[in-house]
Amino acid sequence: MLRNRETGAFAGLLLLCAALWAATPYFATVDNLLNVAEQTALVGVLATGMTFVILTGGIDLSVGAIVALAGVALGLALRGGAPAAAAILLALLAGAACGAVNGALVTLGRLPPFIVTLGMMSVARGVALLLTDGRPISGFPPGLRALATARPLGVPAPALVMLALCGAAQLVLARTTFGRYVRAVGGNAEAARWSGVAVRAHTAAVYVVSGALAAACAVLLTARLDSAQPIAGLSYELDAIAAVVIGGTSLLGGTGTVLGTLAGALTMGVLRNGLNLLGVSAYLQQVAIGVVIVAAVLVDLALRRRADALAARRA
Repeated sequence: MLRNRETGAFAGLLLLCAALWAATPYFATVDNLLNVAEQTALVGVLATGMTFVILTGGIDLSVGAIVALAGVALGLALRGGAPAAAAILLALLAGAACGAVNGALVTLGRLPPFIVTLGMMSVARGVALLLTDGRPISGFPPGLRALATARPLGVPAPALVMLALCGAAQLVLARTTFGRYVRAVGGNAEAARWSGVAVRAHTAAVYVVSGALAAACAVLLTARLDSAQPIAGLSYELDAIAAVVIGGTSLLGGTGTVLGTLAGALTMGVLRNGLNLLGVSAYLQQVAIGVVIVAAVLVDLALRRRADALAARRA
């Protein structure tokens, strides 16, 4: 079933691309496709971390605010004269720390992930606004900007970063004990506990991963804007969740892949790009994306019921 969902996500992406290619001659140009890849990079990186969380049956609503806070940490460090590498490391640590707090409250505090991450969303956004007094931070060294403008072998650097992170995350989920345990926790936490899996530790760890990748998204966004915006990342959590769901990861946990999430992120990027090329209103675009998300959830539930029915018959 897992492979079918992943294949279905890529098949849907290819069908969407074919439809837009037929609808407008401007879609299938090299420049436009590279632009889609570049525009998708932020959501792709963010959704990669979200995949780990949702695989455990959790949710992380704070990633958009963590993008803002990590970007502010990066901007303040650069403005204070820190080397770019040290400033980026600080931003990554800030994101991971927010994720660690989320994970601790979910596992040790036994609070619902929805409530914990909703609270962190408010806290992280508030801290970002307090540190900057609500104003953007700018005046960075030109080297940071290269993260957004460089094109190795003609491919935008943000797209390469997204592919590298997605590839590494997929290997972790598919080839490591950690990845297998993350799936086990999402599939049946109690059974995983009886099998010797450290359920709390693995649940907490996925929130750290999500926070760190939100910070990586913040680095790319800050480089693109050439400024750190305390209001950055608004509604990014919704895009990340949508990409994960469209990519075939179950909101109930236990089932999904990062490759499917990548297909989901690209589907959203292609859909937005195609609708822009066709001159569709931005408001109607929101409606279209919402319909796609609901349809993806309905498909997920239908596949779950079918799998449960097959398992019941075999039993």
